[in-house]
Amino acid sequence: MRALIVEDEFLSRKVLRSFLMTLFEVDIVVNGREAVEAFKISHAEKQPYDLILMDIMMPEVDGIEALQKIRSIETDRGYKPKVKVIMTTALDDPQTVIKTFYDGEASAYIVKPIAKERLYDELEKLGLLNK
Repeated sequence: MRALIVEDEFLSRKVLRSFLMTLFEVDIVVNGREAVEAFKISHAEKQPYDLILMDIMMPEVDGIEALQKIRSIETDRGYKPKVKVIMTTALDDPQTVIKTFYDGEASAYIVKPIAKERLYDELEKLGLLNK
């Protein structure tokens, strides 16, 4: 399985990679613009991502905008199944959660700092982990 980490903070990228590297082939990008490009490339190479773990607050293109672009591409091109996307943020803000789930069709939402057990619980709920 393949996973894409979209995170602008170095330490967060390193921690998330350590959590996922035994379960997925992991790619890492640093902003939403790169996430959309990586998503397109993965489909062009016929190796789409099973999981995208994406921060909400990033430079250039934020996570919500990137997620909306990815969902639009999936709809326009008929990609099925849709990639599972877990949004991450330091903000535990109800409006952000609602916007992420309803406008962006996120699969899950985790507030930082991310604990390995919490991440694995979400992966299991999404059918990406067999405990």
